[in-house]
Amino acid sequence: LFLPSFQDIFGVSMVVPLMNLHIKSLGASHTVAGIIGSLYGVMQLFSSTFVGCWSDIVGRQYSLLACILLSALGYFLLGNSTTVFLFAISRVPVGIFKHTLSISKALLSDLVSERDRPLVMGRFNAASSVGFIVGPVVGGYLAEFKGGFYQTSFICASIFLLNGGLVWLLPWSEENTSNRDHYQDKETNSFSAKSNHDHHLKSATSRAVTNSSFFQSPWIQVATVLKKIKGIACSNLWDVFLVRFLMSVAILLYYSNFTLALEERFGVKRLFAGYLMSYSSALGVLAGCLLGPITRLYRHNTYRLLLHSSTVTCTLILLYVSAPSIWMVILSSTFLAFSTTIGRTCIIDLELTVGGNEASGTLLGVGQSVTSVGRIIAPLLSGVAQEFSPCGPPSLAVGLALVAIVIMNANKQKYRNHGSVKLKNQ
Repeated sequence: LFLPSFQDIFGVSMVVPLMNLHIKSLGASHTVAGIIGSLYGVMQLFSSTFVGCWSDIVGRQYSLLACILLSALGYFLLGNSTTVFLFAISRVPVGIFKHTLSISKALLSDLVSERDRPLVMGRFNAASSVGFIVGPVVGGYLAEFKGGFYQTSFICASIFLLNGGLVWLLPWSEENTSNRDHYQDKETNSFSAKSNHDHHLKSATSRAVTNSSFFQSPWIQVATVLKKIKGIACSNLWDVFLVRFLMSVAILLYYSNFTLALEERFGVKRLFAGYLMSYSSALGVLAGCLLGPITRLYRHNTYRLLLHSSTVTCTLILLYVSAPSIWMVILSSTFLAFSTTIGRTCIIDLELTVGGNEASGTLLGVGQSVTSVGRIIAPLLSGVAQEFSPCGPPSLAVGLALVAIVIMNANKQKYRNHGSVKLKNQ
């Protein structure tokens, strides 16, 4: 799964930076290009929850293969987009079904124990980040050739097809999907062993139903999806998703005018800002690899690690706002790469810990929808804040991060209870 995730991000990041230039070369105005980009974001917003929940019903293999193949179709159509209309049509299957990373994370959650989940998720994110670093370089190189965008789109579609083959060859079996439950059953006391045994039987029954759900009527699948989403909406996870929303908007605000602010505040060239962002991305990969030792240092207390990483993120953004020189910006960017990577992994782990693993695809889908809302709102907030100061967006980010920290402290007891149960199960 790590190799497909790298290839996924590598392929997409080759194409995405070139898309605005391509659609403008087709004769589209800035407004039309913006509308198409917004429609893609809206489709992602509404489809992520449904696709994640659908993966809980029909199983990870079928849903992951469907998303990979339909995404490949989208990029194949993009490689044939010689008009603005064809370009817009090509974004539809990608906007609806490009949720391969979320389903892969749900699958990893099914396969590993809660103790190892942050470590595995961290390495998964690191593999994805490597693809994000390499992809734009390769895409920029290919774009220099005649018809480079079309070639890049076909290569991206081919990568998705290759990923489909890799996923098809994965050893899908009941033994693999029950590894986490077996791990937990071995290391608990007699009372917990009985409880986990019952949970194991329930999970096995759910998987048996899931394997046959793919052949059910689409109407039955839709009704089941809506029922699961209603269950998540009525759960006590609102504070977890609110924290995710606030922190994601805060980080987006920090990066929203990063290049322009550095140019206005310190007179540095935009090329330097690009190097600095690539440097931060590389450090993010390192942070993902170091997540295992860090979680062991915190005794696998995800809540406490999330609280501390969010506090560090808030402090570093504040340091960036008040930075007197470019060296202070470099210092804050260095440590911010670590804190944001750790925070993203911990919030996913906390969602799955508090919400349970029976509907991990639904939980990850809802979380992705929350992040999508942040991506829609952040540019608007950034534009308003920049009217006052180049430091307006990151200053607003500090305020939102502080609110998230206050919410986590207000719900400290709930997170501690789940943390204690998690430690007992380990």
